[in-house]
Amino acid sequence: MNIQRAGFVGLGLMGAPMAANLLRNGWSVTAWNRSPAVLEDFRKRGGEVASDVAALRDEPVTVFMLPDLAYIEEAAAGLLASWADNPPTLGTALVVMSSVSPEGVREFGRRVREASAGNAVVVDAPVSGGTAGATEGTLAIMAGADNEADFRRLLPLFEAMGTTVRLLGPLGAGSLAKACNQLIVGTTTAALAEAAELAERSGLEVAALYEVLAGGLAGSRVLDVLGPRLVRKDYTPTGPAKFMHKDLSFVVESAGAAGAAVPMARAGVELYAELKRQGLGDQDLAVVRKTISNLGRTTADAAKKGTLPE
Repeated sequence: MNIQRAGFVGLGLMGAPMAANLLRNGWSVTAWNRSPAVLEDFRKRGGEVASDVAALRDEPVTVFMLPDLAYIEEAAAGLLASWADNPPTLGTALVVMSSVSPEGVREFGRRVREASAGNAVVVDAPVSGGTAGATEGTLAIMAGADNEADFRRLLPLFEAMGTTVRLLGPLGAGSLAKACNQLIVGTTTAALAEAAELAERSGLEVAALYEVLAGGLAGSRVLDVLGPRLVRKDYTPTGPAKFMHKDLSFVVESAGAAGAAVPMARAGVELYAELKRQGLGDQDLAVVRKTISNLGRTTADAAKKGTLPE
């Protein structure tokens, strides 16, 4: 088997199974993560451990799977500084697989080019499919690269972690595609949660309602995956709900740049901001049902007191 090398930064709920799939597919992976316990588990799986991110300076490709671009920039600072007097090999790639701002990742790409004397590039390749897709290696990967040759060179890396891989345009295009994905996922989940609360308070069985919906035009992958959690009110995190607020904010940001109207995204930003205000941000995305339930109680209390706005 042809052994290929990569660095990997961020072994969280998504990153750990993604890196594990690289190992299973014959890649030699050196990882860095803040939590030593996670690194020890990664070592037991056959991976190598880096003392810091700068130690990955000679890897031909390094994947970043951290919560947001600010974390990536902080983690990569030492790496970029190490290139000041000794630039990396031409063709070195930093792959941002987190959900980040399209504008932000383009600016990050510019700084990487400058720091590396033009020898390193940034490719954004955010993913969709959740922890199940990350574990099973069936992620959808949305890529943006200024040079198609860079994407082609990275295709074996992507195919070790996902089954649907597409180059959608220049750097930032992948992040814009992920923002569109989150627009659909975030607002659909909220609509399902709203329907569940309305149905339950009206005396309907939510599980039966979802079963009927799944057989009609309202059926969707979001309903298939999140519906059972919404029914059970199971908010055990498979990914923190607070990130949806960030992701929908990227939709609004991108819409401003493109001159597009995004009323659903704007409503979603407000709803997920409320979710965070209610202290629910670290729970699963399905917890948006609890957010809506809490809003319903507030409305009911206001109605009883006669303080509803006209």
